[in-house]
Parts: sequence; C-alpha cells; structure tokens
Amino acid sequence: MNYVVPMWSPPAVSVTNTEAVFPVRRIFCVGRNYAEHAREMGGNPEREPPFFFCKPADAIVANGSTLPYPLATQNLHHEIELVVAIDKKGANIAREQALDHVYGYAVGIDLTRRDLQGAARDKGRPWDAGKAFDQSAPIAPIRPASEVGHIARGAIWLKVNGEPRQTADVSDLVWSVPEVIMHLSALFQLRPGDLIFTGTPAGVGAIKPGDHIVGGIDLLGEISIRIAP
Repeated sequence: MNYVVPMWSPPAVSVTNTEAVFPVRRIFCVGRNYAEHAREMGGNPEREPPFFFCKPADAIVANGSTLPYPLATQNLHHEIELVVAIDKKGANIAREQALDHVYGYAVGIDLTRRDLQGAARDKGRPWDAGKAFDQSAPIAPIRPASEVGHIARGAIWLKVNGEPRQTADVSDLVWSVPEVIMHLSALFQLRPGDLIFTGTPAGVGAIKPGDHIVGGIDLLGEISIRIAP
C-alpha cells in the first residue's frame, strides 16, 4: 500500500518475560473511580454510573522514559492507575464474562494538565486538552493474566522524588474491573488492543521539571518516569 505520508510505527506495549508486544488500538480511561479521589476533586463519591474519556494510542510512553514537560500547562499532575489490556472483541459484555476478555494488566500513569482540564470543566467543554495530549500515558510492561491472575486487590502507590503521594488498594475501586468492562462495552464494542486505565486513588498532585516519579501495584511491579529538567 502506498501512503501519501510516511507510515508511523503502531503504538505497542511490551509484555513481561517475552519479546512479544501488545499493539495498542485505543485507550479508554475511567473518571473518578476511587471515592477519596472523587472527594478531593469536588465530585460525588457515590456509585453513580461510571464515565469515560479517551487518550490517543500514541500517547503511550515506555517505562523508564524521560519526558519533556508538556506544552501549554503550569500544573501537570500524576495519577497512578491499574491498566487492563483487552484481547477479545465484545459489546454489551455481561459482568460474569468480562474477565474472559482480559489479556493482562499493567501499571500506568495518567498524566493530566490539570489547569487545562479545570478550565474546560468550568466551561462545560470536553477534557481532551487536559487529558489527551502527547506522551500522557506512561505504562509499564503488561503482565498476562495467565501468569498473575486477575487483579482485584493489592496495594497501589506512587512517590515523587521518594516522597509518598498516593497510597490505596485496588479493592477500593468504586467500579471493579468486570463492572468497568460491562459499562464500557455498552458504549463501545471493545476490540483486541484496547487499554483501559481504571482510575486513580486520592493524592494526585503537581510534578515539575526534574522530578522522578515511581509507582507500583502488587503483583505487577513498578513504573518509573522522569520529567526532563
């Protein structure tokens, strides 16, 4: 096939203990899926229906990367998250069958231009500028569910320059992984290659040039990124 512009390399995430990679089709994100984070953002912590937003597939950033401070923001925030990798197509997936569509799990960071997100929210506009920007989705290698099982509990945490910022347990999710898949698949037909960032616990905060950010989830290991000076 002849392309009118040079074809880019498809985004992909490495898989632990193999040379294979997971090709990324789409990135879906769940908003305010930990009650304490909903409170700190001024939202309702109750079990309202989950809501979703997206990031472009090429927002993926490999573990260990050094990132430039993003354009157009003075308030870049970290959000540590459990990421779910989908390997089977499905729509209107029942909660009981949801985990059959999961290839594996990873540790991710939803980087957020909080000032741009807040300005859009106040005007009732979409969050794209605050969430869906370049290099906004750092992710560690995926661990297949066949190796680690399905992640329903375990410590989730993040530190900046060694200082604890976020500490919680995956079991604190307002909507569990099967429930997230159930609700999301009622809106979109999920396809192999889709990633789902499942939400962040309380403790989000600003990061600046020169900062070293490390986070982790039990059974999944750690993610480490730096913001360039």
